[in-house]
Amino acid sequence: MKRVMVRYKVKPDRVAENESAIARVFEALHAEAPAGLRYASLKLDDGVSFVHLASFETADGGNPLRELPAFQEFTAGIRDRCEVQPVTAGWVEVGSYRY
Repeated sequence: MKRVMVRYKVKPDRVAENESAIARVFEALHAEAPAGLRYASLKLDDGVSFVHLASFETADGGNPLRELPAFQEFTAGIRDRCEVQPVTAGWVEVGSYRY
């Protein structure tokens, strides 16, 4: 299973646009229900910082998010929306409770 976290900060005047793009990704996920994917998107208390958590376990090792047109649209415009550019890091679960 591969796990990634992406964090970034959007420009204050682009928060609604970013949230709308994220909502379209989740609409597509609910419609297509790709197997082997867990995905969450969070907005932090400062109102402009976002964190995305994804874990995927697919037969071919690919990331099903990348195949969704809504996700491609989201990522195509992310750099322009950001004040602090996205940083991606892998992660390993140490423990969880009801997550």
